[in-house]
Order: sequence, then structure tokens, then C-alpha cells
Amino acid sequence: MNSIESRINRLIDTVLKDYADERNINVVSSFSQPDTDAIRDIIDKLIKVIYPGFYREKNYKYYNQSSRLTVLMEDVIYNLNKQVTIALRQLPDYALSDFEVVSEKSADIVEEFINRIPKVREYLSTDVDAFFDGDPAAFNHNEIVLSYPGLYAITVARLAHELFLLNVPLIPRIMTEAAHSRTGIDIHPGATIGKYFFIDHGTGIVIGETTVIGDNVKIYQGVTLGGLSTRGGQSLKGKRRHPTIEDRVTIYAGASILGGDTVIGHDSTIGSNAFITSTIAPGTKVSIKNLEMNYNTPSKKPSDEDDTSWFYMI
Repeated sequence: MNSIESRINRLIDTVLKDYADERNINVVSSFSQPDTDAIRDIIDKLIKVIYPGFYREKNYKYYNQSSRLTVLMEDVIYNLNKQVTIALRQLPDYALSDFEVVSEKSADIVEEFINRIPKVREYLSTDVDAFFDGDPAAFNHNEIVLSYPGLYAITVARLAHELFLLNVPLIPRIMTEAAHSRTGIDIHPGATIGKYFFIDHGTGIVIGETTVIGDNVKIYQGVTLGGLSTRGGQSLKGKRRHPTIEDRVTIYAGASILGGDTVIGHDSTIGSNAFITSTIAPGTKVSIKNLEMNYNTPSKKPSDEDDTSWFYMI
């Protein structure tokens, strides 16, 4: 055995021995975990189901909408059933159950999920209208569906939310984190979101698990709807930690609204960079007083020969 091969074998042995302890990252069988690549593929196919006619098929041909939907849905149902069956093993009730029991439960869940797609599409249709009505830069509805990251994030969140409500572990969060990595918008699948939801720009938005958002809400980039404190860790699981945003509220860039007891009353406007940890009455306009700006202006217009180190101080 040459020296390089021997060295490699020693390194492999070192890592394998490290697997032998009981640390929680030492799950060896990848087949006992949902497949993140498969879930991303399911998302892509579900989006084609949600928005028919907007996305071309790359792997097969179809002759009519019925045959197209049949191929898509059979693929989604088969692969989602497979992933849900794996994920259900994470629940104590199914950890030791027979495969047939878990598989049957998975099939029931997937069937119920598919039955909820018309409801998801109803909500998303209102979201597209909200994007178009709220953004003067939008060319038409098609541009919103094809290119707006906010709508993509909302679409995935609404799909994931239905699986979350069906008590499917892991998969809903994998779905929304896939959208997060693509858009910079972090929506927990547990968040409840009403109709006509509009995310403008979107990057940096965080919406926590127990957030409740009403109808006709508009949120700009960098907004956090979060928990007031996470020091309690797992002891806070299942408790309301995130705010309620009532109908027709606009929240501008960089605002933070925190706490499970915090309610932003309907028809309110929250200005940029506001930090809110208590309830706001309906119809309230919250703004941060403008900071004072100092201008250090040069006494004469600099020429090409002048020192260019002068600057404006803001």
C-alpha cells in the first residue's frame, strides 16, 4: 500500500471512529431522512401546478392540459408520499410503526394536501392582484408570477403551511428554507397569512412561526415579525411568540415588531426602522423622528487640480 493510500485510510478511520459516539449529528443512514433535493423538485412541480402555462416542461411532452396535469400530479403524489412516509418516522407515534401503517397515513396526508391546492390557488390569486395593485413598477401580472421573489416565497410558504397544519415534520421547514435561500425571505411554515399579501422587494424579511397576518397587508424589505426573546429555548415551544398584524397594515423597510402579545391594529402604518414590542391601536401611524444631518460643504467648487479629499458628511 503506497503512502498516500495509507494516509487516506488513516484519515477515513479517524472520521469513522468519530461517528461512534452518541452525538445528535451522527445519524448515519441518509435514507431515514427526507431528501432535500427531492423536496426542491416537488416544489418546482407544485409551482407548475399552481401557475399552469407559466413554466415549460423540460423532461416530457404533453398534448393537452389534462395529460400535462396528470403527469405532474402523479410525479408529485408519488414522490411526496415517499418523503412524507420517511418524515413521519420522526414523530413518536410512528417511530416504531409498521411500514404499511406509516405509508397509509402518508397517503391520507398527501391526498388531503392535494385537495387543498384549490384553496392555496385562491389565496395566491389575491396575492398576485395585491402585487400588481401595490407596485407601480409591475408591467403586468405575468411579470409578477415569473420574476417576483416575494410571490415565490409566499407561494412556497402557503404550500408548506398546509403540510404544517397536517402535522408533517421537517418537510414544511425544508420547503420554506429552500425559498429563503433563493429569495432572502424567511417565512416559517407555521405563520398564518391572510389574502392579498404583498411583499415589496423582500430581502431580509423574517416572519416567525406563530405570526398571524390579516388581509391586505403590505411588508417591505428588512421587516422582522419575531419573538421578543428566545432565552427560554425549547420551553417556549407551542407558545405564542410572534405578533398579530391585523387587516390593511403597511410595514415599511427595517421595522421590527416583536412579541406574542403585540397586536398591530387594522389600518395602521409602521414607518421604517420602528421597533415595536407593544400593541398599536387601529389606524395608528408610527414613525421615527428624522435624524439630524450635518453637511460640511466646501467653500468653492473643486477643480481638477484641487485636492479631492473633501467630502460631504451625512
